[in-house]
Amino acid sequence: MLTHREEGQGMVEYALLIVLISIAALVVLVLIGPQISTIFSQVNSALAGT
Repeated sequence: MLTHREEGQGMVEYALLIVLISIAALVVLVLIGPQISTIFSQVNSALAGT
């Protein structure tokens, strides 16, 4: 019976890690998103101009 409890604990730890990594990725995208958008706009403008 202890193995089932330990397996459940491992699953919860993995789930928490995935949630924390997802939150970190979203924060990075929100902070860097406008800069990336500007770069893509500049590239699009340069390609449209040629």
